[in-house]
Amino acid sequence: MKNSIFRLDSSNMKKNVLLYIFLFLVITGWIYKREIALTLLPIALNISTPIADNQEIEWQKSDFKKNTNKPNIILILADDLGFNDVSFYNGGAADGSLMTPNIDQLAKDGVAFMNGYAASPVCSPSRAAIMTGRYSSRYGFEFTPYPASAARIMNMLRRDGEVENIELENVQWDEVGLAIGGLPNEEITVAELLKDNGYYTAHIGKWHLGGSTDGMKPNDQGFDDSLRLYSSLYLPKNHPDVINAKIDSSVEDMIWASSQYAAEFNGSEPFEPSGYITDYYTNETINVINNNADRPFFIYLGHFAPHNPLQSLKKDYEKHQHMQNHTLQVYSGMIEALDRSVGKIVKALEENGLSDNTLIIFTSDNGGAGYIGLHDINKPYRGWKLTHFEGGMHIPFFAKWPDKIKKNTKYDKRIHHTDIFSTILGAADIEPPKNIQIDGKNLIPYLTDEKIGEPHETLYWKNASYQAIIHDDWKLMRSQYPKKQEYLFDLKNDPYEKNNLANVEIDIKNSLHHMMDKHVESMPKPKWPQSIFMPVTIDNPITEYKEGDELIYWPN
Repeated sequence: MKNSIFRLDSSNMKKNVLLYIFLFLVITGWIYKREIALTLLPIALNISTPIADNQEIEWQKSDFKKNTNKPNIILILADDLGFNDVSFYNGGAADGSLMTPNIDQLAKDGVAFMNGYAASPVCSPSRAAIMTGRYSSRYGFEFTPYPASAARIMNMLRRDGEVENIELENVQWDEVGLAIGGLPNEEITVAELLKDNGYYTAHIGKWHLGGSTDGMKPNDQGFDDSLRLYSSLYLPKNHPDVINAKIDSSVEDMIWASSQYAAEFNGSEPFEPSGYITDYYTNETINVINNNADRPFFIYLGHFAPHNPLQSLKKDYEKHQHMQNHTLQVYSGMIEALDRSVGKIVKALEENGLSDNTLIIFTSDNGGAGYIGLHDINKPYRGWKLTHFEGGMHIPFFAKWPDKIKKNTKYDKRIHHTDIFSTILGAADIEPPKNIQIDGKNLIPYLTDEKIGEPHETLYWKNASYQAIIHDDWKLMRSQYPKKQEYLFDLKNDPYEKNNLANVEIDIKNSLHHMMDKHVESMPKPKWPQSIFMPVTIDNPITEYKEGDELIYWPN
């Protein structure tokens, strides 16, 4: 009997010990879930998506000369480049000592748009608008396409003490699926129209419009060839030629853990680029120019710089040691490479005798990001990427076309990303699609005839419940969720948005609300649901958030 009881107690004791061990592991796993996720994510990624060795790119090559006067067209789109990052505007890269002479030269040889606006303060909707000449909300493209699981991981990786993400309670995660959205194939892109009219079309760099989904890849959207950014590293993290700067934040944790050093060509398996990606994409752009100098070409160069993860070549980093700020040095080194890219491309055009008949457009997808922890990159404007304040949307914007655009032109009227589509078509003498609402304007006539007036009396931005309108010189921003917010600014007298007049100019505010309401009512529902609200500080970087700081909530 005693032995039986002893055996029973021993068995229960073993079960209890196993239970305690299980509970200990569960509790420990929960407490250290961030660290575990950050450790396992890159391992899982490298196992599921192995990266092949570098492969040589075989760009198409013209084998005969075409007798045509159509201009060549190069669109260079930087990623998260702030207004103050270009020395032509305001002194350069935050502390005023980084110069961008090659980007500045585009303005000296052509036009500097002093009031250029992004179609969205976040990259994907802006890129969609550029490709189509239409507000992306016209076809339901309001959010950045990414896996639904990314929002969950972001919440998991959020650190205690950081501004809390607010998940939407009404999102049905099963409806979202594994890959959310992209540019609908039925939309007509500028590349498709150029290709149909005898242009060779090449995409290089970032796409972010559904590149892994059939029907939404660059080759499905009008590009003969596409060398696509597959993941986010500029060089491997431990490469001897790279200097890294990782900011202490959840956004940074996510991108560093989920990034690989990879590109793909025309849908190939991902492979390693041959060098620092800004230089790599530049060199491949030059190869395209050299291969196609005898026929009209359109090159869309979507540079990733200076988007995080912040990685600079050591040689570029060392040029800025006087800054005594490691993050700023790395960031400045990235812009150094971006500026070098512009200079090398212009030189390649000159060497091929193509300078006079090539239209170059240079801009950024949105303003500089507050989550990289640097001040003043959007100076003199308030706000960051992900906000409708000027810092998120008032962007560098230049064009050079010696045959048509007078040197040293400064254009002060407001222009918009959608104008790129119409301007390119106008330059190529191609009719825009009929029976489709095109929001962009061909800017060439506006540059040559001042009597024409404003390209846009009114501009709209719609990102779910976070919306903005500029009409004449008045700007209204509004949000209904998670709390009501209204901002009204007189941009003519207050271009830096210091005085919110929402409770003063009631009639003007109500009129703008009415115009915005009518615009929203004319838009279809988003193609895919939002999954998260991300809090974004307005004045200081998110890394310096203090309780009580003013926030907006970016929906995605």
